[in-house]
Amino acid sequence: MDEQKAALRRTIRAQMKALTPEERHESDEALFARFLSLPAVERADTLLLYCGMGAELDTLRLLPQLIARGKRLLLPRCADAPGIMDARVYDPSLPLVRHRYGMLEPGPDRPVVSPGEIDLVLVPGLAFDRRGYRLGQGGGYYDRYLPQTKAFTVALCRSCFLLDAVPREEHDAPVDLVLTEEETFGPAAL
Repeated sequence: MDEQKAALRRTIRAQMKALTPEERHESDEALFARFLSLPAVERADTLLLYCGMGAELDTLRLLPQLIARGKRLLLPRCADAPGIMDARVYDPSLPLVRHRYGMLEPGPDRPVVSPGEIDLVLVPGLAFDRRGYRLGQGGGYYDRYLPQTKAFTVALCRSCFLLDAVPREEHDAPVDLVLTEEETFGPAAL
């Protein structure tokens, strides 16, 4: 299973890099508009987002719009232990720091928020399937974090990375909702 996932990750990453900046921007715009119009986003007071990197979605563009709506925003920060993260309060007046893996995260002085306080999590992934299962980056951070929260989970997936089936293991759990540029999938979409 690990080799199958690793091969699929390499394929998806290559396809992501092949997208033009215009294709990425157009896709991001459609996905962000759909995300911001979700009733679950409107109801949520505290949201855990992530900072996309490289050819991933430019999720930093969502932050000002959500702050303007009065949302409390959190971003993940990787702990010193492998595969462990926590959710830290995002403050737009403070710079984000770059983790050794390349992603931006809040500084170590930012307050940690309990998983039980989170209403909605925007879950990253390289690819998703129609049932809500995801192919992550391979570090297991979200696999370990998500069982700690009862938050509604949403994923944004470019339609070209929506697969018929994502290889999964027994511990894998689907996100509640997968949005592509034009369609909605996952357990909460039924």
